[in-house]
Amino acid sequence: MAASVLIGVLLGKYLDLLFGTAPWLGLVFSLFGAGAAIKLVFSFSNSDR
Repeated sequence: MAASVLIGVLLGKYLDLLFGTAPWLGLVFSLFGAGAAIKLVFSFSNSDR
């Protein structure tokens, strides 16, 4: 789960450097990573039922 957030942060920072849009893409991809982590938690909790 931490990996999805880390990947989002790193990808966002890289794209910010590439396009000069700091801090916007870093923020957006961080939120995407956090959303993916939350979705993963819910899918794990529902798989036991």
